[in-house]
Amino acid sequence: MKIKIIKCLQDNYSYLIIDEASMNACVVDPSEAKPIVDFVESNKINLKYILNTHHHFDHVGGNMELKEKYHAEVIGFRGDKNRIPEIDTLVDDQKIWKKDNFEAKIFHIPGHTNGHIAFHFFKEKKIFTGDTLFSLGCGRIFEGTYEQMFNSLKKIKALPKDTEIYCGHEYTLQNSNFCLTYDSDNLQLKNKITKIKEKLKNGLPTVPTVLSEEMLCNIFLKAEDIQTFSKLRDLKDNF
Repeated sequence: MKIKIIKCLQDNYSYLIIDEASMNACVVDPSEAKPIVDFVESNKINLKYILNTHHHFDHVGGNMELKEKYHAEVIGFRGDKNRIPEIDTLVDDQKIWKKDNFEAKIFHIPGHTNGHIAFHFFKEKKIFTGDTLFSLGCGRIFEGTYEQMFNSLKKIKALPKDTEIYCGHEYTLQNSNFCLTYDSDNLQLKNKITKIKEKLKNGLPTVPTVLSEEMLCNIFLKAEDIQTFSKLRDLKDNF
């Protein structure tokens, strides 16, 4: 399984998950159609599935055009069936979605939105976290509660530590500034920031990140209780 990172809009990432044997593919959170279409057409890929982590427009904006062009199947959370455009297949928390050679466990991870999910391709140890977990950050709480977001992050923290995390935006550098402000003695964090700056200097994405590294460097994952997490989230909102 090959993953192609596709930049969309200002700072969004969509992901093409490609089965290289068949050239069938899923796209995760297509913000817009054109960058997806350009890559699919130039590489002779069969786009069959659209996986949405949540309903925000910068994650579903390409649904309609991609579905119409490729007759792709749109997969999203059952609780968001009225908010995800063109949705076909409704998935539920802790259930397995499986089509062709693609297989992912669904995690309901509310907080950013009430219907937010992650797709965990457990055999490949890769998880697509949308706007819940970022490299060195977590999503703003729009519809949910601090407790929901804290518990959602706990679900992700329980995964194998070598799990690769693919998130929805390129926010890593700005997130690192916040982490460093409140965790200034963290040597692992400082080393990660050096690598982040090098990647960005070379025009490379800072994702995927690895769960073990995030647990050492991401101040939100280091929060041990809801009170600490809530305080940090408030501080970040005004940072």
